[in-house]
Amino acid sequence: MTATGTVALKALSVVPEGEDEVLVGDPATGTFVTIPAVGGVVIAALQRGASVEEAAAEAEEFAGEPVNVPSFVETLGELGFLADPSDEAAAPDPVRTAPIQARRWMTSVRPEIVRPFFGRVAWTCYAACLLFSLGVFAVRPNLIPVPATDAFPFADIGLSALAWLPFVWFAAASHEVGHWLGARALGIQTRFGVDRRMIMLVFETDLTQLWTLPRRVRYGPLLAGLAVDSVLLAALLTGRLLIDLGLWRAPEPVGSLLAAWVFIKVMQMLWQCLVFLRTDLYAVLVNALGCRNLWRVKSLMLKRAFGRLSAEEAAELADASEADLRTGRWFRWVWLAGGAGGAAWFCLLLLPVFAEVLRWAAEGLAEGPLTVGFWYRLLCAGLLLGPETLALILAVKEHVGRLATRRS
Repeated sequence: MTATGTVALKALSVVPEGEDEVLVGDPATGTFVTIPAVGGVVIAALQRGASVEEAAAEAEEFAGEPVNVPSFVETLGELGFLADPSDEAAAPDPVRTAPIQARRWMTSVRPEIVRPFFGRVAWTCYAACLLFSLGVFAVRPNLIPVPATDAFPFADIGLSALAWLPFVWFAAASHEVGHWLGARALGIQTRFGVDRRMIMLVFETDLTQLWTLPRRVRYGPLLAGLAVDSVLLAALLTGRLLIDLGLWRAPEPVGSLLAAWVFIKVMQMLWQCLVFLRTDLYAVLVNALGCRNLWRVKSLMLKRAFGRLSAEEAAELADASEADLRTGRWFRWVWLAGGAGGAAWFCLLLLPVFAEVLRWAAEGLAEGPLTVGFWYRLLCAGLLLGPETLALILAVKEHVGRLATRRS
């Protein structure tokens, strides 16, 4: 690189972050960093084809003092932001953000097709669906799900568990599809993955490319999953309400299934309220408060509070953004107390279900492997508890990986 030469950059996005900084990233890999605003001036100049000398002149005019552009370009190279002509034919894989994840971004839906589903009228309808559901629960408290009874629509526990599974998968998939379509409405790409939160297996949509957009427009994709949930819950509750009012004489199994599915949907929506587990509302919180790496800052501040912060971590914390530090002062305690909230969610909603399934399965397993009941109950229990088992395996794998890193 020479002062009179040009620098080839990748198709970087540059988004203002306040008055003094910009968010720069490579949408193809999902790598984003925050740099001073003068860095954005340099990148804009280089993207126009300006030489290093010309970019330095523009940066000096903006900053009021000389700027070391060659050093800055070297930093861009270390971040992987410089274009490599030898790699033009091969599209780079995005940075992995979940243990199980698609390798490529999805672009199969055109933005103009789904954009009407995320306009003002659509969001008004989604909000109305949520308010309707809350109103039904307030007026008809007997329709509020009760895990011990509503979770099992049939007398056969195994059949009830099998009736759960299609709706659980459908509800989870529709939630993530909502995120995907919300992102496509803004023209950005996503990909699906599987991760865990504590001992719970979760599906997730990688919305990393939201960082290429201004903060004010990121809320749609972040809340799109809950919007789909609100519509589905309202539809299910409408059926239950009609039965409760005597306006629909549905067969008893239909009413029982609706009650079970309402329980599942309410449980999933309450899960998204647990902000200390990096749920959808956590992402909304981070975006609203202008945070960049709140999860990491929270961990470092807790380590400091308990006297376990290393010198390297102290330096990392000192370089954190003001928004992260300001939020981390109270969010660390929310996270610490969140264990009790997560335990309450599990004990009140899932533990009664799991306990009943395990009790029922134990009775069948006691009959021995030569009976049909043994294998039937083993199959039903495995299907229902399988996701949590996979989450535990992922947790053990992560723990082993951390131990190996510390030893090395």
